[in-house]
Amino acid sequence: MSIQTISPLYTAVATATQGREGTVRSDDGTLDHKLAIPKSMGGPGGAGTNPEQLFAAGYAACFGGALGLVARMQKSAMKRGEITAHVTIGKTEQGGYALAVELHGKLDGVSKEEAQKLLEAAHQVCPYSNATRGNIDVKLIAD
Repeated sequence: MSIQTISPLYTAVATATQGREGTVRSDDGTLDHKLAIPKSMGGPGGAGTNPEQLFAAGYAACFGGALGLVARMQKSAMKRGEITAHVTIGKTEQGGYALAVELHGKLDGVSKEEAQKLLEAAHQVCPYSNATRGNIDVKLIAD
């Protein structure tokens, strides 16, 4: 797999301190959260987010943008698109950890079949999809 050269449009900068039990903050301060390990992973849970939630939020937002672009380019009748990302972390057979993603799309104004086609087209455009392709199992589900 070759690495694509890009013409930068924007660079996000965030710093995590103390890993999964610390904090994460963007350089401009708009993102500033405590991190907590979920109970299902042996942590205390509670008031704090985690890398999987942050990844899910970013992927859902980015994919939603790609979906809107594709819908406009195809002159689709889609009125509103809502993407919900399910990001799962689990153990691999080799003893490491990996992620899996399900992207659920609720698209108003189009049939379920057209919604699925739009999701598949957006998956080819979305930067998160391009970054994860071949590395993470991503399922697209039109709800």
